[in-house]
Amino acid sequence: MGRPAAQGGRTAVDPGCADVLAGVFHRETSKRVYPAGGLASNVVGFVNGEGVGAAGLEQQYQAELAGRDGRITYAQSGGRLVPTAGFHERAAVPGTDLRLTLDRDIQWEAQQAITDRVKAAGAEKGYVIVQDVQSGQVLAMATSPGFDADDLSHAAPGTLGNPAVQDAYEPGSTAKLMTMAAVLDSGTAAWDTHVTVPGTLHRADRIFHDDVDHGTWHLTLNGVLAKSSNIGTIEAAEHLGKTQAQSNQVLYGYLQKFGIGRPTGLGFPGETQGILAKGADWKGSQQYTIPFGQGLSLSAIQATSVYSTIANGGVRVDPTLVQGTTGPDGHYTPAPAPEQTRVVSAQTAATLARMLESVVTDEQGTGTMAQIPGYRVAGKTGTANRVDPRTGRYSGYTASFIGFAPADKPRLTVSCAIQNPTNGHFGGQLCGPVFKQVMEFALKTLRVPPTGTAPPNLPVEWKPSP
Repeated sequence: MGRPAAQGGRTAVDPGCADVLAGVFHRETSKRVYPAGGLASNVVGFVNGEGVGAAGLEQQYQAELAGRDGRITYAQSGGRLVPTAGFHERAAVPGTDLRLTLDRDIQWEAQQAITDRVKAAGAEKGYVIVQDVQSGQVLAMATSPGFDADDLSHAAPGTLGNPAVQDAYEPGSTAKLMTMAAVLDSGTAAWDTHVTVPGTLHRADRIFHDDVDHGTWHLTLNGVLAKSSNIGTIEAAEHLGKTQAQSNQVLYGYLQKFGIGRPTGLGFPGETQGILAKGADWKGSQQYTIPFGQGLSLSAIQATSVYSTIANGGVRVDPTLVQGTTGPDGHYTPAPAPEQTRVVSAQTAATLARMLESVVTDEQGTGTMAQIPGYRVAGKTGTANRVDPRTGRYSGYTASFIGFAPADKPRLTVSCAIQNPTNGHFGGQLCGPVFKQVMEFALKTLRVPPTGTAPPNLPVEWKPSP
């Protein structure tokens, strides 16, 4: 078909017809686009139909990111601008740009690793966090299942948040690190203190067991951590004070200093501060389950921060996701330095790091699958009974592994948690390999060399006199 005949450079219009385009104007619009798709979408978040942040950092920093709309005032007649009436214009002010602490490559590797493991384990969900132990900067925060911020119409509603900071779960044995920190830092015991661990232990209204049935174990305190003994941990914790009530208060104080039951400092929308009852309110069996990680709840970022605190010589650094901002004038402003708090002494932290190496390197340790050739690794497994958020009852497991490397000169902490797996449930088996994959990649990406030193190989057992 040909084009309409033109007259004088204009398209001919039948004068007997109304101008159907008289009230049509062009208007510039904008759309938020996420070129990375699903990469870090749980952190970045998304905007709603009105362009307002509705989740993640988009919501947290809505005012800064949005800038200020411009405005034009003019006269019109019949839908057309009156050119002689003049107009007033207030220019729009662009929003502030955020520079995140996330490393794109490490984030991608973490998302691949947790996505593959959640699928293989038949799990409900999982999360991986990578943190710089000295600066507190979060280099990766990946969850599975995730979503594509550019295609929200196909996203399941339950995936649109960030469970790594919003989920509160009982950590299980990874929390034993805090109990051991309290025992060592208070001078209650040393790493080589002899602990006799019976096969069962009667406390309050319960009979406690370890994950494996056993006769009497003769373990060092280091061995209690390496073999992840619930019974040995209870025995160590109940000596923190002269009475059980005093012991509860001492442990409660250390849990608070580690950041449990408190905001992390991220200020992320929907962030949980965890659940930690006051020490004076610990009753019955709860005062014996809390030392080994049941009866309190925390988030994955809180759990990661605990291990980063030990890796950083006993000093807790608030985790951060924003490195700095670039204003409309192009000027870059670094983010304020995060708050720092000493939790345990440098000596206690160094001892705990050596003890955590036994978890990974000793043949009796529960974290041998987290070993990385050439690097010294410190870490802890966790296998906890899981509270179903829909019923409020225990159902299934939370499997986890958290560690840092190089163990004798820590640079990074990596944590992995998998919720409600159906193909296996032990933290060392499910999360140990994820830790290894992500940590190995991150160390190479950041060009962190091995220290070249040998692990201490602390004794796990002691032999009683004949």
